[in-house]
Formats: sequence, C-alpha cells, structure tokens
Amino acid sequence: MPYEKRHYRKKLTSHGLIYLDGDELPITLSNISITGLLAELEDHERINDVEGLFKTVKISPIVDIYLQEMRLAGEAEIVRADMIDGRIYLALDFRNVEHDVENLFYVRHAYRKKLEAPGLIILNGHNYHFNTINVSVDGLMVTLPERIDVEPGAIAAFNFKRLDLLGEVKVVWVTYQDGNTLLGLEYNYLEKTFVEGIPRFSPRNPGVVKG
Repeated sequence: MPYEKRHYRKKLTSHGLIYLDGDELPITLSNISITGLLAELEDHERINDVEGLFKTVKISPIVDIYLQEMRLAGEAEIVRADMIDGRIYLALDFRNVEHDVENLFYVRHAYRKKLEAPGLIILNGHNYHFNTINVSVDGLMVTLPERIDVEPGAIAAFNFKRLDLLGEVKVVWVTYQDGNTLLGLEYNYLEKTFVEGIPRFSPRNPGVVKG
C-alpha cells in the first residue's frame, strides 16, 4: 500500500479573523496543522454574493489571517471553499505566517502586512526611491538604498502606487544597515481616507470572538 505523508491535524475550537473581499470576517477553526487549517466563515451573511466570493477566491486565493488565541498572523492560501448546509468552510495553507505576534500588536496597534513594492518620498528637498518592507493601516516600513540624514519627526511627501497612496508621512524612527536607510513612517495625511487591501487586525477589534 503506498504511503501518503499527512501532517497531524489537531481538532480544536478557536477563533480568528480573515480579510476577505475587503472585510475582516470572523472565523471558527475546526482543526489546524503545521501547514494550514480548516475554518468556518461565521459572518457569511455579510457576503451578498456567495457565488461571486467563490469566483474571487479562485482568482485571488491569497488572504490575510489573524488568529489571536493562537498568536498567529500573516498570509494564507485558500485551497478549497465549500458551502455545506448553508455554512461556508475554507481550507487554508499557510504561506507567510508569524508566530507570537501578540506583543507586536500591542506595540504597533495594527497588523503589518509584508509587502515589497517601490515608492517615492521627498526628504530634505530631494526625491528618493524606496521599497516597502511592510505596510499597515497606520504606516509603512521602508528601505532606501543609500544613507539619508533625516531626523525623527520630519514630515515628508510620498507616493506609493501599489496601494494608490499619496500624501504625507511622519518619520517615526531611523536606522542604518549595510549602507541602507530604514525608516518607520506614520501616515500624517492621505488623499484618500482608508488604506485599501490592508486589514487592521487589532486585538481590540470588536470582530474577534472569544471562546
């Protein structure tokens, strides 16, 4: 008989959030392994077009998840979506997940999505190209491929086309590494009032259902 390697899946009842189709929706976990999980989408009544949701999942299966009780957050891939007895079940494989994120959330107040993409910032009257390291609804962490002398508290104009963000940021912190400049930036002013495609996933989010 051929041997099929399967990872052990632990049955449990735990809760979390999934960022799906622009909304943070609560999920209940049925089981979890080192490679993924099976979960029920609790608040599927908020999804007006379930069939459309399934089509969206097929086109763009990578989603952000936050499992507060498991202290996990990051990206996962929806590998299966089923409607059973009027309930939506999602099977997800972990793609880029961090463990022990609780302390980071209390410091940062929001989930930081790992995202590498180019942008432009004006510092000391000069234009500089940057690449993002991560992005949240509150700000950005970016790297510039040269040493730039800038002080925390400085206000700078920026443009980040990947998320269609344009406005001003405040430099929160500065550090230097291997000839590069790393900046922690906080949004000071944005031309649009929200950051599309990035969830907040705060522990204080009322969407979290505690067991």
